[in-house]
Amino acid sequence: MSAVFLFGSLLLLIVLGMPIGYAIAFSTMASLVLFSDIPLTTAAQKAFAGVDSFPLMAIPFFILAGVLMTHGGIARRLIGFFDVFVGRITGGLGMICVVTSLFFGAISGSAMATTSAVGSFMIPEMDRSRYDAGFSGALVASAGTIGIIIPPSVPFVIYGVATGTSIGDLFIAGIVPGLLMGLALMVVCYAVSRKRGYRGVSESKRFFAEFRRAFFALLSPIIVLGGIYAGIFTPTEAAVVSVVYALFVGIFIYRELTPGKIYKALYETIVINGITTFMVGFSMGFAAYLSISRIPARITEALLGITDNKILLLLIINVFLLIVGCLVDNIPACIILAPILLPVVRNLGMDPVQFGVMLTFNLAIGFVTPPYGPNLFVAASIAKIPVERMFVSIVPCIGALLVVLGVITYMPAATMGLLTLAP
Repeated sequence: MSAVFLFGSLLLLIVLGMPIGYAIAFSTMASLVLFSDIPLTTAAQKAFAGVDSFPLMAIPFFILAGVLMTHGGIARRLIGFFDVFVGRITGGLGMICVVTSLFFGAISGSAMATTSAVGSFMIPEMDRSRYDAGFSGALVASAGTIGIIIPPSVPFVIYGVATGTSIGDLFIAGIVPGLLMGLALMVVCYAVSRKRGYRGVSESKRFFAEFRRAFFALLSPIIVLGGIYAGIFTPTEAAVVSVVYALFVGIFIYRELTPGKIYKALYETIVINGITTFMVGFSMGFAAYLSISRIPARITEALLGITDNKILLLLIINVFLLIVGCLVDNIPACIILAPILLPVVRNLGMDPVQFGVMLTFNLAIGFVTPPYGPNLFVAASIAKIPVERMFVSIVPCIGALLVVLGVITYMPAATMGLLTLAP
């Protein structure tokens, strides 16, 4: 009964339009009052303890680094560089959008930041080349989801903290799925562009000239990720390094970061991190109540009682996560659901790292799935079109992402393969 009330009240409050952080807090406190003798102060203590974490410090720094790099001209230089490689292919502008999103995602760790940074340059360019605005917006929004799978990834940090899984291992495990996402979206882009007659960019660009312009932008993920994998610094320290590097490149190399832009970047980071930290804190309290009430154990028994077929059970979990991703932000969804579902997949023999990528990938699809779909709203605001205009074009993109999800779910080598090669 307590589980039904807890999840039912949470869903009801979200449907009624209450902000997710408040909905989580109210449903947790109401459940404590009605179904336990635990004092309400426990929820506050768990919320505070949940955000009092060194690994979580990586989140505001990765957010700040992504915003600084957006304002500092890095995204524009990446677009020019990748134009050399894929610009002339059918649907070349769309291809540039996907490849740049893949690379920028390896800098920002955020889906919305990637969508905003790449979309602000590419959507107007695609519009000038007479791409359909709905397709342009849908492609940019879908490509932006790569930002939370390709490392460094903010949701991987959240999952690692919530489950005690190595964040470094999650980063390594996200490389191949991120590349597969990019490849799948490029296939969709090529197919649609060929059908609609979207030709490649005809103008010629010199490789070395564009490489020189983009050199310091290209160096950023190498420094950050290379430092993590080489053991030089932790993911949290890497986030700080990325901020320092973004400031140095933006101020002294590209000379596009003015005091006004830095202030704006700090302000954006404070707002985003405030919202994120609020949700993380109360989600930790929610997860603590779940543990105290043994709700995860009961859900595990119920799911395993449905079927012992691994393929079918993983399919059920994926469908459930896809539905959740349509309604709830990925951060509270991860903190709440990871402790519930991890025991289930462990019983099926799935590694926690593989499950972390699978869970995050499901929730990433939620970024482009109505009614939540924040990437859709970001892309729509840039393209200056109604969100509904992208719905038809987003279907093949989601289909491509679902194919990759199937690979991640049923082929462990897609996520765990690189970990076996790591020293």
